[in-house]
Amino acid sequence: MHGIQDGLPICFGYFAVAFSLGIAMRNAGMNTLQGFLLSLFNLASAGEYADLQVIAEDAAYTEIILVTLIANARYLLMSASLSQRFSEKTAFIHRLFVGYGITDELFGIAIARPGYLHPYYYYGALSAAVPGWAFGTAAGILAGNVLPARIVSALSVALYGMFLAIIIPPARHDKATAAVVLSGFALSYFSSSLPIGAGMKTILFTIIIAAAASVIAPRKEEADEA
Repeated sequence: MHGIQDGLPICFGYFAVAFSLGIAMRNAGMNTLQGFLLSLFNLASAGEYADLQVIAEDAAYTEIILVTLIANARYLLMSASLSQRFSEKTAFIHRLFVGYGITDELFGIAIARPGYLHPYYYYGALSAAVPGWAFGTAAGILAGNVLPARIVSALSVALYGMFLAIIIPPARHDKATAAVVLSGFALSYFSSSLPIGAGMKTILFTIIIAAAASVIAPRKEEADEA
């Protein structure tokens, strides 16, 4: 139940952003069913936007696969981090199903919970959030270019505000978390002119900041078990 409650705000944010994604899919020549299935099985905004570019250019399947892997590579790091939050007794099948739905926002609410993470909490959040992403995409394709561009742009901002709402509360109560968040903001800002893709920047900065935080402010194992 707690997972569903935490996942509902993410659902609304996903619907708004996926709506604009659906409009882009329609411009790329995709129909409603194709867009719905793509968002249902590929829960990644950056990955889907990257896919749309190569799909619109009629690229080969191998190119689409490579672009998807590169754009979504940061989820490998999130998966490795999230796997440490489960008890050693957690069955592999639960880890497998959780791995299907690791997104920035779901990772944020899951990693912020104290103690070991119960897989059914994640299932609840996932079941509440995913429909917003999939049906939002389908709704965007149906709407097409009917809505004014300014409204579509405003809807796209909603997800960023929701993500801030996820990371700010933990940062207010923990100085180490606040330092990590501010470091991420600073690195992203000062590296905006570097000739590196956004996905690669995320991976590099995550490794650098996480490594520094683990050395400067390591978490005690006793606190994690508690």
